[in-house]
Amino acid sequence: MGQPILRYESGQTAYAFEEMTDSGDQTTFSASFSPISRASGATASICPYGVKTGFAITPGSSNDEVDVAAGTLCAPGMTGADANGDVAISAASGVSITRGLTTDTHNITSITVDSTGTVTAVSGTDSTAFSETRGAAGGPPLIPVGSVEIGQVRTTSVSAAIVLSSEIYQVPGLHQERSDYPVYDVNYATGEITFVDALPTIHTGTVPKKVYIKGYTPLFAPIPKVSDWVPAESTYSINSTDTYDGPVGSSSSSLNQATFTAIVQDGITDNFISKKGDNIWFEFRPDRDLTVPKQLTQGIFGISRTYPAGGGSFSASCTVTPEDATVDVAS
Repeated sequence: MGQPILRYESGQTAYAFEEMTDSGDQTTFSASFSPISRASGATASICPYGVKTGFAITPGSSNDEVDVAAGTLCAPGMTGADANGDVAISAASGVSITRGLTTDTHNITSITVDSTGTVTAVSGTDSTAFSETRGAAGGPPLIPVGSVEIGQVRTTSVSAAIVLSSEIYQVPGLHQERSDYPVYDVNYATGEITFVDALPTIHTGTVPKKVYIKGYTPLFAPIPKVSDWVPAESTYSINSTDTYDGPVGSSSSSLNQATFTAIVQDGITDNFISKKGDNIWFEFRPDRDLTVPKQLTQGIFGISRTYPAGGGSFSASCTVTPEDATVDVAS
């Protein structure tokens, strides 16, 4: 068995924007790369498709038309997207909506920006009443994959007329896709994001909107002469309060820093010392000859250097202050 080894994030490999993979529950999406760096200058950009700013829809000046204000989308795969995945869309006037016919009076028109960056109206199927089921008669239409819904127009009259403000709907999550809704958590170790609510399956094929990511993975370099690695782990304690009927207990948990000690050359020019204060990954392997098992810890790197008199070794007591506990990787 080889000796243990501790390695630190000394650089990064960049990954361009890519579409994340839906786990199948429309909630958790994964990147093709992990772990994800959070080092200075190498933070990830996560872009769920959707509206960022603008796109107010107002009645048009002619019958059965609406005007759409300029706005900005997050849509890295859309025509016109910049390096940050943003797409600036110009205002559009006179966008035609569809009304019901004869006895099928109710119709929902979805106002979208399509994959080419064009404001486009998509008509639902007429019915005698509204439905909230996508693709159903009287419901909002399923919109093409790669499009972003910015609002809906709901009409109940078959006669041509000026669209009413009360017929325009732009509630986030119901009638409008927003990039910042629903919110999500990021697992930087596994390269996954998890939304607090499942994304609505409002696109053709009953699939959710696209979710894109670009970012960096760490390049690890060994720290020489390391000892006493302690991973970041949760500890648990109990508190109790005396009552007339006996003690009542409550538990609490806290997350400790990861720590290690390193013998240094001078504590100044050692390569890993330059990373102090940065939020970087550390990889610990119990056997340096094996890629797994291993532990991954991400956090702010801190050091406390000691220079003893009398010719003793210079040393650095190091801490890693994490947001999450060390991750054990078994395979």
